[in-house]
Order: sequence, then C-alpha cells, then structure tokens
Amino acid sequence: MSITLGHYLTLGAILFALSVVGIFLNRKNLIVLLMAVELMLLAVNMNFVAFSHYLGDLNGQIFVFFILTVAAAESAIGLAILVHIFREKSSINVDELNTLKG
Repeated sequence: MSITLGHYLTLGAILFALSVVGIFLNRKNLIVLLMAVELMLLAVNMNFVAFSHYLGDLNGQIFVFFILTVAAAESAIGLAILVHIFREKSSINVDELNTLKG
C-alpha cells in the first residue's frame, strides 16, 4: 500500500479541522489561539506540498516558503504583543483584554 494524494489531503483536512475546533472551543487563552492559527497555516502548507508533488511542479513548494516566512513574522509579532500585554495586565485571558479596542 502506498501513500496517495488523498491520504495527504485527508491529513491536511483533519489538521485544519482540529485548528478550527481549537479556535472555537478555546477563546480564553491567547497562546492556544496563536498555536491554532499556526496549525491552520501548516495544514494548508501540507496541502500545497502534496499538490506540488502530485503535479510535478515546484510552484506550490516555493509558495510554502513564502507562507512560512509570513507565519514566522506573524508569530514573532504576536508573541511580542502578548508579552507586552502580559507585562501590563499580568494576564493573557482574552476576556480581560479590552485595551486593543479601537
């Protein structure tokens, strides 16, 4: 038995669904929300790589590098904001964070 494109797409869909469930079930902890968003991006990246390999084209894999770069920058900025908010409020509970409202 070999691993086909359907196996990769199924695993990507499961990871994406887990991240969506993680976002909707946990709206209290900001770190878990950031981790769920990163898991969502990684699930999409795995689908890009699977389609790229299946089609024999490198464009999907190159696009993954750009997505990973943006995800790393987003994580760094998000964690920097989180550290600043924790120093100000001494909590990372999402319900208590009302300072970012415009």
